[in-house]
Amino acid sequence: MFLKSNLRSLQNTSFRWLFLSQAINLLGDALSWTGLALLAHKIAGENATNVLSISLTIRVLVFVVVAPYSGVLADKLDRKKIMLFSHFIRMVLVALLPFAFLAWHIYGFVFIFSIFSALFTPTFKASVIQVFDDKALYPQAISLSSATYQLLGILGPGLAGGLATFFNIDFIFWIDALTFVFSAIFILMVPMSLKVSHIIKPTKTTLWKDIKLGSQLLFKNKMTKQALFMQLVVALVGAQVLVNTIFHIKETLSLEDKHYGWVMSAMGLGAVIGALLAGSLKTPKARLRTTIIGAILGIVCIAFANEYNLILVLIFWGIIGVSESLVNIPVDTLIADTTDKKLQGRVYGAHFSWSHLWWVVAYPIAGLSIKHFPGNYFLIGAGIAIVLWIVFLIKRKSNK
Repeated sequence: MFLKSNLRSLQNTSFRWLFLSQAINLLGDALSWTGLALLAHKIAGENATNVLSISLTIRVLVFVVVAPYSGVLADKLDRKKIMLFSHFIRMVLVALLPFAFLAWHIYGFVFIFSIFSALFTPTFKASVIQVFDDKALYPQAISLSSATYQLLGILGPGLAGGLATFFNIDFIFWIDALTFVFSAIFILMVPMSLKVSHIIKPTKTTLWKDIKLGSQLLFKNKMTKQALFMQLVVALVGAQVLVNTIFHIKETLSLEDKHYGWVMSAMGLGAVIGALLAGSLKTPKARLRTTIIGAILGIVCIAFANEYNLILVLIFWGIIGVSESLVNIPVDTLIADTTDKKLQGRVYGAHFSWSHLWWVVAYPIAGLSIKHFPGNYFLIGAGIAIVLWIVFLIKRKSNK
Protein backbone atom coordinates (compact mmCIF):
# COMPACT_ATOMS: atom_id res chain seq x y z
CA MET A 1 0.00 0.00 0.00
CA PHE A 2 2.76 2.44 0.99
CA LEU A 3 4.82 1.57 -2.10
CA LYS A 4 1.82 2.02 -4.40
CA SER A 5 1.09 5.38 -2.81
CA ASN A 6 4.66 6.58 -3.29
CA LEU A 7 4.79 5.37 -6.90
CA ARG A 8 1.91 7.72 -7.74
CA SER A 9 4.43 10.55 -7.82
CA LEU A 10 6.00 8.98 -10.94
CA GLN A 11 2.87 9.94 -12.87
CA ASN A 12 4.46 13.38 -13.02
CA THR A 13 6.60 13.25 -16.18
CA SER A 14 9.14 15.81 -15.00
CA PHE A 15 9.67 14.04 -11.70
CA ARG A 16 9.93 10.69 -13.47
CA TRP A 17 12.96 11.92 -15.46
CA LEU A 18 14.48 13.54 -12.36
CA PHE A 19 13.98 10.30 -10.46
CA LEU A 20 15.72 8.25 -13.17
CA SER A 21 18.55 10.79 -13.20
CA GLN A 22 18.92 10.47 -9.43
CA ALA A 23 18.82 6.66 -9.53
CA ILE A 24 21.65 6.30 -12.03
CA ASN A 25 23.60 9.08 -10.27
CA LEU A 26 23.37 7.09 -7.02
CA LEU A 27 24.68 4.00 -8.77
CA GLY A 28 27.57 6.12 -9.97
CA ASP A 29 28.27 7.26 -6.40
CA ALA A 30 28.40 3.64 -5.23
CA LEU A 31 30.87 2.86 -8.00
CA SER A 32 32.93 5.94 -7.07
CA TRP A 33 33.40 5.00 -3.42
CA THR A 34 33.99 1.31 -4.09
CA GLY A 35 36.53 2.22 -6.73
CA LEU A 36 38.16 4.73 -4.39
CA ALA A 37 38.53 2.08 -1.67
CA LEU A 38 40.25 -0.23 -4.16
CA LEU A 39 42.42 2.58 -5.48
CA ALA A 40 43.39 3.62 -1.94
CA HIS A 41 44.51 0.07 -1.22
CA LYS A 42 46.46 -0.06 -4.48
CA ILE A 43 48.23 3.22 -3.67
CA ALA A 44 48.59 3.09 0.12
CA GLY A 45 48.40 -0.61 1.00
CA GLU A 46 48.00 -1.02 4.76
CA ASN A 47 47.41 2.73 5.15
CA ALA A 48 44.33 2.62 2.92
CA THR A 49 42.00 3.09 5.91
CA ASN A 50 43.79 6.31 6.83
CA VAL A 51 43.45 7.57 3.28
CA LEU A 52 39.73 6.79 3.26
CA SER A 53 39.08 8.33 6.69
CA ILE A 54 40.81 11.55 5.62
CA SER A 55 38.81 11.48 2.39
CA LEU A 56 35.51 11.12 4.25
CA THR A 57 36.43 13.99 6.55
CA ILE A 58 37.24 16.19 3.57
CA ARG A 59 33.92 15.23 2.02
CA VAL A 60 31.80 16.18 5.03
CA LEU A 61 33.65 19.46 5.64
CA VAL A 62 33.22 20.48 2.00
CA PHE A 63 29.49 19.75 2.25
CA VAL A 64 29.22 21.97 5.35
CA VAL A 65 30.99 24.91 3.71
CA VAL A 66 29.76 24.71 0.11
CA ALA A 67 26.09 23.68 0.43
CA PRO A 68 24.77 27.12 1.54
CA TYR A 69 26.40 28.73 -1.50
CA SER A 70 24.91 26.12 -3.81
CA GLY A 71 21.48 26.73 -2.28
CA VAL A 72 21.73 30.41 -3.21
CA LEU A 73 22.73 29.53 -6.78
CA ALA A 74 19.80 27.10 -7.02
CA ASP A 75 17.44 30.01 -6.34
CA LYS A 76 19.13 32.44 -8.73
CA LEU A 77 20.27 30.40 -11.75
CA ASP A 78 18.71 27.82 -14.06
CA ARG A 79 18.58 24.65 -11.95
CA LYS A 80 18.81 22.39 -14.97
CA LYS A 81 22.08 24.01 -16.03
CA ILE A 82 23.49 23.74 -12.49
CA MET A 83 22.81 20.00 -12.36
CA LEU A 84 24.20 19.44 -15.87
CA PHE A 85 27.37 21.40 -15.07
CA SER A 86 27.81 19.43 -11.84
CA HIS A 87 27.48 16.16 -13.74
CA PHE A 88 29.96 17.24 -16.41
CA ILE A 89 32.68 18.17 -13.90
CA ARG A 90 32.21 14.98 -11.90
CA MET A 91 32.27 12.88 -15.07
CA VAL A 92 35.64 14.39 -16.04
CA LEU A 93 37.05 13.88 -12.53
CA VAL A 94 36.00 10.23 -12.38
CA ALA A 95 37.40 9.57 -15.86
CA LEU A 96 40.78 10.92 -14.67
CA LEU A 97 40.96 8.71 -11.56
CA PRO A 98 42.62 5.75 -13.35
CA PHE A 99 45.67 8.01 -13.74
CA ALA A 100 45.98 8.69 -9.97
CA PHE A 101 49.01 7.14 -8.26
CA LEU A 102 49.49 9.21 -5.06
CA ALA A 103 47.33 9.65 -1.96
CA TRP A 104 47.01 13.40 -2.49
CA HIS A 105 45.47 12.68 -5.90
CA ILE A 106 42.62 10.96 -4.06
CA TYR A 107 42.29 13.86 -1.61
CA GLY A 108 42.17 16.35 -4.46
CA PHE A 109 39.56 14.28 -6.27
CA VAL A 110 37.36 14.00 -3.17
CA PHE A 111 37.68 17.74 -2.49
CA ILE A 112 36.60 18.86 -5.96
CA PHE A 113 34.08 16.03 -6.43
CA SER A 114 32.41 16.93 -3.12
CA ILE A 115 32.11 20.59 -4.12
CA PHE A 116 30.02 19.63 -7.14
CA SER A 117 28.07 17.00 -5.23
CA ALA A 118 27.16 19.72 -2.73
CA LEU A 119 26.17 21.90 -5.68
CA PHE A 120 23.96 19.17 -7.13
CA THR A 121 22.04 17.89 -4.08
CA PRO A 122 20.24 21.04 -2.83
CA THR A 123 19.48 21.96 -6.43
CA PHE A 124 17.97 18.53 -7.06
CA LYS A 125 15.85 18.68 -3.90
CA ALA A 126 14.50 22.13 -4.78
CA SER A 127 13.78 20.93 -8.33
CA VAL A 128 11.70 17.98 -7.08
CA ILE A 129 9.38 20.39 -5.26
CA GLN A 130 9.33 22.75 -8.24
CA VAL A 131 7.84 20.22 -10.66
CA PHE A 132 4.76 19.53 -8.53
CA ASP A 133 1.62 21.67 -8.54
CA ASP A 134 -0.23 19.07 -6.46
CA LYS A 135 0.94 19.47 -2.85
CA ALA A 136 -0.38 16.01 -2.02
CA LEU A 137 2.21 14.35 -4.25
CA TYR A 138 5.54 15.97 -3.39
CA PRO A 139 5.81 14.27 0.04
CA GLN A 140 5.48 10.95 -1.80
CA ALA A 141 8.11 12.06 -4.33
CA ILE A 142 10.54 12.98 -1.53
CA SER A 143 9.80 9.66 0.16
CA LEU A 144 10.36 7.65 -3.02
CA SER A 145 13.56 9.56 -3.76
CA SER A 146 14.88 8.86 -0.25
CA ALA A 147 13.87 5.18 -0.38
CA THR A 148 15.75 4.84 -3.67
CA TYR A 149 18.78 6.49 -2.07
CA GLN A 150 18.72 3.91 0.74
CA LEU A 151 18.06 0.94 -1.54
CA LEU A 152 20.84 1.79 -3.95
CA GLY A 153 23.08 2.39 -0.95
CA ILE A 154 22.67 -1.37 -0.36
CA LEU A 155 22.64 -2.64 -3.94
CA GLY A 156 25.18 -0.18 -5.39
CA PRO A 157 28.27 -1.39 -3.49
CA GLY A 158 27.28 -4.97 -4.27
CA LEU A 159 27.11 -4.16 -7.98
CA ALA A 160 30.43 -2.32 -7.79
CA GLY A 161 31.97 -5.27 -5.97
CA GLY A 162 30.70 -7.59 -8.67
CA LEU A 163 32.27 -5.46 -11.37
CA ALA A 164 35.53 -5.43 -9.41
CA THR A 165 35.50 -9.23 -9.48
CA PHE A 166 35.56 -9.35 -13.27
CA PHE A 167 37.13 -6.04 -14.29
CA ASN A 168 40.00 -3.84 -13.16
CA ILE A 169 39.68 -0.55 -11.27
CA ASP A 170 40.02 1.54 -14.43
CA PHE A 171 36.91 -0.08 -15.91
CA ILE A 172 34.89 0.72 -12.76
CA PHE A 173 35.77 4.42 -13.01
CA TRP A 174 34.95 4.59 -16.71
CA ILE A 175 31.57 2.95 -16.12
CA ASP A 176 31.08 5.46 -13.31
CA ALA A 177 31.82 8.33 -15.70
CA LEU A 178 29.24 6.93 -18.09
CA THR A 179 26.54 7.04 -15.38
CA PHE A 180 26.94 10.81 -15.23
CA VAL A 181 26.38 11.00 -18.98
CA PHE A 182 23.10 9.07 -18.75
CA SER A 183 22.03 11.02 -15.68
CA ALA A 184 22.59 14.28 -17.58
CA ILE A 185 20.55 12.97 -20.53
CA PHE A 186 17.63 12.23 -18.19
CA ILE A 187 17.80 15.78 -16.82
CA LEU A 188 17.68 17.12 -20.38
CA MET A 189 14.52 15.02 -20.91
CA VAL A 190 12.66 16.94 -18.18
CA PRO A 191 9.99 18.69 -20.31
CA MET A 192 9.43 21.73 -18.10
CA SER A 193 11.81 24.56 -17.38
CA LEU A 194 13.56 24.46 -14.01
CA LYS A 195 14.26 28.17 -13.99
CA VAL A 196 13.08 29.95 -10.88
CA SER A 197 10.93 33.05 -11.13
CA HIS A 198 12.79 36.34 -11.64
CA ILE A 199 16.25 34.87 -12.12
CA ILE A 200 18.81 37.24 -10.61
CA LYS A 201 22.54 37.02 -11.12
CA PRO A 202 24.19 36.71 -7.70
CA THR A 203 26.44 39.58 -6.70
CA LYS A 204 29.15 39.82 -4.06
CA THR A 205 27.10 42.30 -2.05
CA THR A 206 24.08 40.02 -1.73
CA LEU A 207 25.69 36.58 -1.66
CA TRP A 208 26.43 36.52 2.07
CA LYS A 209 22.98 37.91 2.88
CA ASP A 210 21.42 35.16 0.77
CA ILE A 211 23.48 32.49 2.54
CA LYS A 212 22.40 33.82 5.95
CA LEU A 213 18.81 33.96 4.76
CA GLY A 214 18.77 30.19 4.18
CA SER A 215 19.79 29.47 7.77
CA GLN A 216 17.53 32.19 9.13
CA LEU A 217 14.50 30.71 7.39
CA LEU A 218 15.49 27.22 8.55
CA PHE A 219 15.75 28.26 12.20
CA LYS A 220 12.98 30.86 12.20
CA ASN A 221 10.32 28.25 11.55
CA LYS A 222 9.69 26.27 14.75
CA MET A 223 8.94 23.02 12.94
CA THR A 224 12.04 22.90 10.76
CA LYS A 225 14.22 24.05 13.67
CA GLN A 226 12.87 21.32 15.95
CA ALA A 227 13.17 18.66 13.24
CA LEU A 228 16.78 19.73 12.59
CA PHE A 229 17.52 19.26 16.29
CA MET A 230 16.12 15.72 16.04
CA GLN A 231 18.57 15.14 13.21
CA LEU A 232 21.39 15.99 15.61
CA VAL A 233 20.05 13.36 18.02
CA VAL A 234 19.78 10.71 15.31
CA ALA A 235 23.26 11.61 14.00
CA LEU A 236 24.68 10.69 17.42
CA VAL A 237 23.02 7.28 17.08
CA GLY A 238 23.98 6.86 13.43
CA ALA A 239 27.62 7.73 14.06
CA GLN A 240 27.83 5.01 16.71
CA VAL A 241 26.47 2.55 14.17
CA LEU A 242 28.77 3.57 11.32
CA VAL A 243 31.92 3.87 13.43
CA ASN A 244 31.56 1.09 16.00
CA THR A 245 29.48 -1.69 14.42
CA ILE A 246 32.55 -3.19 12.77
CA PHE A 247 34.28 -3.50 16.17
CA HIS A 248 31.23 -5.11 17.75
CA ILE A 249 30.86 -7.64 14.92
CA LYS A 250 34.53 -8.49 14.40
CA GLU A 251 35.97 -8.15 17.91
CA THR A 252 33.18 -8.52 20.48
CA LEU A 253 31.25 -11.22 18.62
CA SER A 254 34.27 -12.63 16.69
CA LEU A 255 32.28 -12.88 13.47
CA GLU A 256 33.26 -12.49 9.81
CA ASP A 257 33.13 -9.72 7.23
CA LYS A 258 29.98 -11.19 5.69
CA HIS A 259 28.12 -10.76 8.98
CA TYR A 260 29.02 -7.08 9.00
CA GLY A 261 27.55 -6.87 5.50
CA TRP A 262 24.34 -8.53 6.69
CA VAL A 263 23.97 -6.08 9.55
CA MET A 264 24.50 -2.97 7.44
CA SER A 265 22.14 -4.33 4.79
CA ALA A 266 19.50 -4.86 7.48
CA MET A 267 19.88 -1.23 8.47
CA GLY A 268 19.60 -0.14 4.84
CA LEU A 269 16.45 -2.19 4.28
CA GLY A 270 14.96 -0.71 7.44
CA ALA A 271 15.72 2.74 6.08
CA VAL A 272 13.85 1.88 2.85
CA ILE A 273 10.79 0.81 4.85
CA GLY A 274 10.99 3.95 6.99
CA ALA A 275 11.24 6.12 3.88
CA LEU A 276 8.09 4.62 2.40
CA LEU A 277 6.26 5.02 5.71
CA ALA A 278 7.31 8.67 5.91
CA GLY A 279 5.67 9.33 2.54
CA SER A 280 2.26 8.53 4.02
CA LEU A 281 2.35 11.38 6.56
CA LYS A 282 -0.31 13.94 5.72
CA THR A 283 0.32 17.04 7.83
CA PRO A 284 3.33 19.08 9.02
CA LYS A 285 2.44 18.34 12.67
CA ALA A 286 2.41 14.60 11.97
CA ARG A 287 5.81 14.89 10.30
CA LEU A 288 7.29 16.73 13.29
CA ARG A 289 5.86 14.18 15.75
CA THR A 290 7.35 11.41 13.64
CA THR A 291 10.84 12.92 13.89
CA ILE A 292 10.53 12.95 17.69
CA ILE A 293 9.32 9.33 17.78
CA GLY A 294 11.98 8.22 15.28
CA ALA A 295 14.76 9.78 17.36
CA ILE A 296 13.80 8.03 20.62
CA LEU A 297 13.30 4.76 18.73
CA GLY A 298 16.91 4.84 17.54
CA ILE A 299 18.19 5.70 21.02
CA VAL A 300 16.33 2.77 22.62
CA CYS A 301 17.60 0.35 19.98
CA ILE A 302 21.26 1.25 20.46
CA ALA A 303 21.36 1.75 24.24
CA PHE A 304 22.16 -1.85 25.19
CA ALA A 305 23.71 -2.94 21.91
CA ASN A 306 27.00 -3.91 23.57
CA GLU A 307 25.13 -6.97 24.86
CA TYR A 308 23.49 -7.93 21.55
CA ASN A 309 24.24 -11.14 19.67
CA LEU A 310 24.08 -11.26 15.88
CA ILE A 311 20.33 -11.89 15.71
CA LEU A 312 19.56 -8.94 17.98
CA VAL A 313 21.93 -6.68 16.05
CA LEU A 314 20.19 -7.60 12.80
CA ILE A 315 16.77 -6.86 14.29
CA PHE A 316 17.63 -3.63 16.05
CA TRP A 317 19.85 -2.27 13.28
CA GLY A 318 16.88 -2.74 10.94
CA ILE A 319 14.73 -0.72 13.36
CA ILE A 320 17.45 1.94 13.58
CA GLY A 321 17.28 2.20 9.79
CA VAL A 322 13.52 2.82 10.08
CA SER A 323 14.10 5.42 12.81
CA GLU A 324 16.66 7.37 10.76
CA SER A 325 14.28 7.65 7.82
CA LEU A 326 11.44 8.70 10.12
CA VAL A 327 13.63 11.59 11.27
CA ASN A 328 15.47 12.62 8.12
CA ILE A 329 12.80 12.39 5.42
CA PRO A 330 10.05 14.47 7.07
CA VAL A 331 12.55 17.34 7.40
CA ASP A 332 12.80 17.67 3.61
CA THR A 333 9.02 17.70 3.37
CA LEU A 334 8.67 20.23 6.20
CA ILE A 335 10.99 22.59 4.32
CA ALA A 336 8.77 22.26 1.27
CA ASP A 337 5.66 22.81 3.42
CA THR A 338 6.92 25.99 5.05
CA THR A 339 9.14 27.72 2.49
CA ASP A 340 8.28 29.75 -0.59
CA LYS A 341 9.36 27.91 -3.74
CA LYS A 342 11.55 30.85 -4.77
CA LEU A 343 13.56 30.47 -1.54
CA GLN A 344 13.68 26.69 -1.19
CA GLY A 345 17.12 26.34 -2.76
CA ARG A 346 18.60 28.54 -0.04
CA VAL A 347 16.89 26.59 2.73
CA TYR A 348 17.77 23.17 1.30
CA GLY A 349 21.36 24.35 0.96
CA ALA A 350 21.42 25.56 4.57
CA HIS A 351 19.82 22.32 5.75
CA PHE A 352 22.32 20.21 3.81
CA SER A 353 25.13 22.11 5.51
CA TRP A 354 23.74 21.98 9.06
CA SER A 355 22.72 18.32 8.89
CA HIS A 356 26.24 17.37 7.77
CA LEU A 357 27.72 19.55 10.51
CA TRP A 358 25.94 17.31 13.03
CA TRP A 359 27.98 14.39 11.71
CA VAL A 360 31.21 16.36 12.13
CA VAL A 361 30.24 16.50 15.82
CA ALA A 362 28.89 12.95 16.06
CA TYR A 363 31.80 11.05 14.48
CA PRO A 364 34.41 12.17 17.06
CA ILE A 365 32.00 11.38 19.91
CA ALA A 366 31.59 7.85 18.56
CA GLY A 367 35.36 7.45 18.26
CA LEU A 368 36.04 8.80 21.76
CA SER A 369 33.32 6.64 23.34
CA ILE A 370 34.86 3.39 22.09
CA LYS A 371 38.35 4.59 23.08
CA HIS A 372 37.45 5.53 26.67
CA PHE A 373 34.51 3.18 27.31
CA PRO A 374 35.40 0.02 25.34
CA GLY A 375 32.68 -2.08 26.97
CA ASN A 376 29.85 0.48 26.94
CA TYR A 377 30.39 2.71 23.93
CA PHE A 378 26.88 2.21 22.55
CA LEU A 379 25.39 3.04 25.95
CA ILE A 380 27.49 6.23 26.18
CA GLY A 381 26.34 7.34 22.73
CA ALA A 382 22.71 6.61 23.63
CA GLY A 383 23.13 8.48 26.92
CA ILE A 384 24.32 11.67 25.21
CA ALA A 385 21.52 11.38 22.65
CA ILE A 386 18.78 10.85 25.27
CA VAL A 387 19.96 13.90 27.25
CA LEU A 388 19.60 16.06 24.14
CA TRP A 389 16.21 14.50 23.35
CA ILE A 390 14.92 15.28 26.86
CA VAL A 391 16.29 18.84 26.69
CA PHE A 392 14.41 19.26 23.43
CA LEU A 393 11.13 18.06 24.96
CA ILE A 394 11.51 20.36 27.97
CA LYS A 395 12.27 23.36 25.80
CA ARG A 396 9.44 22.51 23.40
CA LYS A 397 6.98 22.29 26.27
CA SER A 398 8.14 25.59 27.76
CA ASN A 399 7.65 27.36 24.40
CA LYS A 400 4.02 26.29 24.10
